[in-house]
Amino acid sequence: MTLTQLSTFIAIVETGSFTSAAKQLGYAQSTITTQIKQLENELNCLLFERLGKSLILTQEGTHLIEYAQKILQLEREILLEVSASEEPCGTLYVGVSESLCYHKLPKILSAFTKQYPKVEIQLQFITHDTFPLLLKKGKLDFVYTLNPSIDSPELTLLHKKEETLGFYVRPDHPLASREQVKEKDLDNMPLLLTGENCNFRKMLLEALYEKHIVPKIILGTSHKEILKQFAINNFGIAFIPDITAEKEREAGTLKKLNWHGKDFPIYSQVFIHKDKTLNTIINEFIKMINQENI
Repeated sequence: MTLTQLSTFIAIVETGSFTSAAKQLGYAQSTITTQIKQLENELNCLLFERLGKSLILTQEGTHLIEYAQKILQLEREILLEVSASEEPCGTLYVGVSESLCYHKLPKILSAFTKQYPKVEIQLQFITHDTFPLLLKKGKLDFVYTLNPSIDSPELTLLHKKEETLGFYVRPDHPLASREQVKEKDLDNMPLLLTGENCNFRKMLLEALYEKHIVPKIILGTSHKEILKQFAINNFGIAFIPDITAEKEREAGTLKKLNWHGKDFPIYSQVFIHKDKTLNTIINEFIKMINQENI
């Protein structure tokens, strides 16, 4: 059994076919078929069955997935921790919330890559409902997320810092000069919100419904740049993390409303899966997150 065979097996599971896995890995399809046949011979079982045009995992194949993912993750950790080189090398898979990529993460990555030039960073944007499974499968080594406080028995919290959300408008917006803005002031106001599965949006809608206000949502997208541009062009009120609008506030193109309604507590948080070993490289990354103004 080889790491290459296990990587091929995982690629087939993820892409749904031998042909797609071959394209993804850059192999001939015959090579893929041979690798799986060798793996099946060693394990003395079938890993896949064909039902018409569908490729179905057998019970044994399903059982192998978790082991294969753990073995491949351990391979990455070995390269990061155990190397003949004086410097750590290998690949670190990081899941990150888009909002943290505006100012915080670029500074951290710049400092990290200078200190560890042989470590490759692979970034993936995440959502709050999918990243726990990605950590469990070993697809990510850790996540750096911006969310309400998360408490899960499957996750280990390594870092937590309070952040803030705000309402942003063009400086000549009717609410821009108000000394106080509350939920009732948003009644019938066009709102520019994040996507339907985003916790920021859910918190705001809950607060509005509590005051019996039906929100007037004219745009919902996970892209904060689009939300800001719509607000700058006076299409509505953008409800976004403050860290994503720092440049616009400094430039005077957006103004933060003086909100006096319900609080919306959010935090930047770093998690690993509970079963993952906390290695030196992740520890160093966390230190730099704690010193984010480097």
